[in-house]
Amino acid sequence: MPTYPPEPFRIKMVEPIRLISPQERRQAIEKASYNIFALRAEDIFIDLLTDSGTGAMSDRQWAAIMQGDESYAGARSFYRLTEAVQEIFGFRHFVPTHQGRAAENILAACLVKPGNFVPSNMHFDTTDANIRARGGHPTNLVIDEAFNPANPHPFKGNMDIAKLRGFIEKIGVKNIPFGMITVTNNAGGGQPISMENLRAVAETYHAYGIPFFLDAARYAENCYFIKLREPGYSDKSTLEIAREMFSLADGAAMSAKKDAIVNIGGLLMMNDEGLFRNVCNELIIREGFPTYGGLAGRDLDAMAVGLREGLDEEYLAYRLNQTAYLAYRIKEAGVPIVLPPGGHAVYVDAGHLLPHIPHGEFPGQALTVELYLKGGIRGCEIGSVMFAHPDPDTGEIVYPQLELVRLAIPRRVYTQSHMDYVAEVIAKIAKRADKLRGYRFTYAPELLRHFTAKFEPI
Repeated sequence: MPTYPPEPFRIKMVEPIRLISPQERRQAIEKASYNIFALRAEDIFIDLLTDSGTGAMSDRQWAAIMQGDESYAGARSFYRLTEAVQEIFGFRHFVPTHQGRAAENILAACLVKPGNFVPSNMHFDTTDANIRARGGHPTNLVIDEAFNPANPHPFKGNMDIAKLRGFIEKIGVKNIPFGMITVTNNAGGGQPISMENLRAVAETYHAYGIPFFLDAARYAENCYFIKLREPGYSDKSTLEIAREMFSLADGAAMSAKKDAIVNIGGLLMMNDEGLFRNVCNELIIREGFPTYGGLAGRDLDAMAVGLREGLDEEYLAYRLNQTAYLAYRIKEAGVPIVLPPGGHAVYVDAGHLLPHIPHGEFPGQALTVELYLKGGIRGCEIGSVMFAHPDPDTGEIVYPQLELVRLAIPRRVYTQSHMDYVAEVIAKIAKRADKLRGYRFTYAPELLRHFTAKFEPI
């Protein structure tokens, strides 16, 4: 088991948290209709719902906030962000957005028409929903190893090139406005993609004249995995690896709330001049002027600093090893997880832990509720609640192959004792896993239903 790495920082400010009583937790989850998104944050002890916007900003980021220029257009903050974006990503054009799903929304609004298909390794929830909302069909073409949680493949986020070629030939280029890949692959366990595979994906898309966009929310973690695992990259810096990665693509949509370690913000980047003009028009309607994009100037400055901090290799070594430590503590207790550990989260294999609960009764939801009841821990279901959809031809529900619970670790927030506590609670739950029961919907919207659905125990 990995040893817990020493934090490459020291703590200047603390925020109190408290573990409310089991009775209070029971009342809280019932009031929330068994949806962990509806819980009050003050009733959570360890919050592993997401690593998006939940990280601790550095002293340099807070200092940068004080320099924020709040001019409506052409603010100094925008040009400081521009320097960081050009240094790391190298695309000709970009706009800031308030978060990643806004970037996805604008990209889909500009390019996706009803009946279009958008291939990727595995689309995550908001990307999937933004494509569906435009009448498109998000299609996942990840390698088969991704669906075996125990498989130790070092790059389980890779796209299957044969599947991709076959898909393009079947669907037709005219029906594919752009192709994607998600780095790292959040829906499949936070698994990285190799540079070799990224290059093959890019070559395949470009051979057919299809624009290639990265979902780059956790690109820095992916770059560090490449440095650690892929031959020929151990002596390259994460910045060099990032620049090579983005040079393969025509653009990228990114939530800065992950690897840029800010509480709000996103980016939409591209090389195409005509697309950039259309994006700016959409941005002005939906987000704001192109030099602020729905953000305050102080947010742009914090992002500029955070983009560089997110590539720091001492920080990334700590980040990946903290996740690995929690993963192997949980695995030691005999709890099935996705292996090898990803960069930002531990994914518990709820389908194997709770084999008596079928897809339609949401084993991941059952585990998330139990985590809260037993330990005040908030995780996130990534399974049939999030990704089951009716087949567009038959109307039958298509369930995902993986039923997972993601324990996403906020950046620079929790310590070893918090990780040990989480592992101990999960170990206790596993001992009585056969007693858990499933859930049914009492309300669910058509898209992104996990955010606002209501449940009842079966």
